[in-house]
Amino acid sequence: MGLNNLKPADRSKFKKKRVGRGPGSGLGKTSGRGHKGAQSRSGYHFKRGFEGGQMPLHRRVPKRGFTNIFRTEYDVVNLDQLETLFEKGATVTVDALRERGIVSSRTALVKVLGRGEVTKALTVQAHKFSGKAAEKLAAAGGKAEAIAQ
Repeated sequence: MGLNNLKPADRSKFKKKRVGRGPGSGLGKTSGRGHKGAQSRSGYHFKRGFEGGQMPLHRRVPKRGFTNIFRTEYDVVNLDQLETLFEKGATVTVDALRERGIVSSRTALVKVLGRGEVTKALTVQAHKFSGKAAEKLAAAGGKAEAIAQ
């Protein structure tokens, strides 16, 4: 970098279009706006998504299904993850899962699912448990404690 090779930012210096300055300029009379119609008038602006009268994309694409806005989202934790991360007799809380990076901090609710096997007696505190997860924890000598949401 030196003073000899400095140049202005790209597209920052260009000649302004001077419209309506006679036929020799190429932008005289209608000033590049064509003849008549809304787009030739001052103050006109497109509506969002307007495609010149063609059916706009948001109306062409088929709408399907239903999104339940009251749905409860859970962060999922499986038993095999708990097996590898916690020692025998440990109490697994939502905060402990957050510290280890299994559960994202933005979501508050945690559900434990039954993938994998548990050999350690763990006391797991979560908002929800699948049936298999609770069975496997109890079989290993641990506890599944549901906490209020």
